[in-house]
Amino acid sequence: MNKQKATLLLADGTIFRGTLIGNPGTNGGEICFNTGMTGYQEIYTDPSYTGQIIVTTTSHIGNYGVVESESESGAPTIAGIVVNSFSEVFSRLDADSSLQDYLVKHGITGIADIDTRKLVRHIRSKGAMNAIISSEFENDLAGLKAELNLVPDMNGLELSSKVCTKEPFFYGDENSAIKVACLDFGIKMNILRNLADRGVYCKVFPAKTKLEEMQDWNPSGYFLSNGPGDPAVMDYAVETTKAILESGKPVFGICLGHQLLAEACGVSTYKMHHGHRGINHPIKNLITGKSEITSQNHGFVVKKEDVESNSDLQITHVHLNDGTVAGIKLKSKPAFSVQYHPESAPGPHDSRYLFDEFVSLMQ
Repeated sequence: MNKQKATLLLADGTIFRGTLIGNPGTNGGEICFNTGMTGYQEIYTDPSYTGQIIVTTTSHIGNYGVVESESESGAPTIAGIVVNSFSEVFSRLDADSSLQDYLVKHGITGIADIDTRKLVRHIRSKGAMNAIISSEFENDLAGLKAELNLVPDMNGLELSSKVCTKEPFFYGDENSAIKVACLDFGIKMNILRNLADRGVYCKVFPAKTKLEEMQDWNPSGYFLSNGPGDPAVMDYAVETTKAILESGKPVFGICLGHQLLAEACGVSTYKMHHGHRGINHPIKNLITGKSEITSQNHGFVVKKEDVESNSDLQITHVHLNDGTVAGIKLKSKPAFSVQYHPESAPGPHDSRYLFDEFVSLMQ
């Protein structure tokens, strides 16, 4: 493996030096960390991570290679990866390639052989911030800082229209009586798999599709997908969500879709200190009183005070680590959403009942 040196520079001036992995070059984005102990392929191909450098807290990455069919999108859109120990050797017999070859194929630059525990503690303390990985500026710190200054701030950044499908496509059994119009803000394939497994026929529309175009297909309900970026600047999506609610048909939102449903109801969103990203986050269902261990990936969250002051909204789920809103539903319409990922790829299956509830609403 190429042992070329690489540098990681954070916006606050902190520097880590290590070994290049993936494609040689310079890539910048917002640095964040994921606490999952497995599932790196699903993480790297989740469109919600667009424009972000991912630090994985598990120490060994690459040891089971890449299986193309298990990707969550057509290609990874991450800005880079940061790992402790990287392996080109993989033990999975059905792997299509090594992670190294996969990263090179998609032009992703990463860095290995650094103290990721120290880095994660730093991010937890200082908060998510922009960073840059480079194999090109080893002796030119000023040049690297200049490149870092060109990286856009995630706060106020609209990304969904850049990662969504360009043309509508179908998924599932075309003979199904239940049809769902899915607005693609950066949808994960496992969401479509979960809907199809329940007999749903999906038509996935680009992020900026108007309600009228979706209505022409006569769907049974609407799905608002996950995705990257700041929901507060997605006026086009908020207006479409308002129109969808007026249609009176069932609505289900996940992650960014949850935030957009809240925005459509007059609830504001804000950027978190360092977000929730992992597959071990505890949630309490306030309707049943039961706890769930969930998969999460979000840097923005809805404002709890706004939800509580809205007489038509009910908080259905809360995050047990910090009390943030993890789920809401409307009292006057068949619409609900959750901040976490019930399709759980990677992650536990505790929350997949939410897909059943959505199907029941449409039936």
